[in-house]
This record gives sequence, structure tokens and C-alpha cells, in this order.
Amino acid sequence: MNLNQITLPVKDMVVSTKFYRDLGFTQIVDTPHYARFECPDGDSTFSLSLDSEFSSGGTVIYFEHQKLDELVNGLKVKGFVFDQEPTDQSYLWREAILHDPSGNKIKLYWAGNNRLNPPWRVEIRN
Repeated sequence: MNLNQITLPVKDMVVSTKFYRDLGFTQIVDTPHYARFECPDGDSTFSLSLDSEFSSGGTVIYFEHQKLDELVNGLKVKGFVFDQEPTDQSYLWREAILHDPSGNKIKLYWAGNNRLNPPWRVEIRN
């Protein structure tokens, strides 16, 4: 099984699609109530869905980039505001945090081999 995509709820489709295009994603579907984006690396996609009863929940979306610090610095030049600068975490990931216009949390990170093979990895299969 492979993860196809994640869909985030948004309160303003126009503002949200611009935000993600400016972040560097390619928009591949554009309707008044739904948008889908292609990630610049790999073949992952994610989408936005207009939610008239929007309530920012506990959604966090992670985007991995090997040159995290360069990416964050480039986005700051474009005017993006970060809640957390790139920071080494105890779980061996380096993360920066920002929010989209609807309040969804975005973590830009680099984990390298630790993403799939942390030192504490367990092999549990049914």
C-alpha cells in the first residue's frame, strides 16, 4: 500500500492555492471547491478542499527537503513567516514550522535515513 495524497480543509480557496503555489508546488487541479498539487520532488500529491464550516483542527502536513535551511531562507526572502526556524529535534529530524492561510500547520523537515529507519525502529507486522 502507498499513500496517495492528503486533503487539507481550507476556508479561502483563492488565497490558499496562491500560498501553496508560492511555496513551490505545481497546481494540477483547479476548481472553486477543490485543488490538487504535485510536489516538486517525487510523485506525491496533496489537495485542498473548501470547507464552509472550517475549523482548524490538529492537521499537520510534512514536506521533506534535503536542503531545509536553504529552502527556509529562500521562502523567508519571498515573505513567508515561520513559527519555528529549522531546529534539530530529539527524534532526529530537523524541522521548521509555518501555517497556511487557513491555519493548517506545515512542517518542512529533513530526516534522512531516520525517517524510515530511526535507531528505535521496530518491526511489527500482522
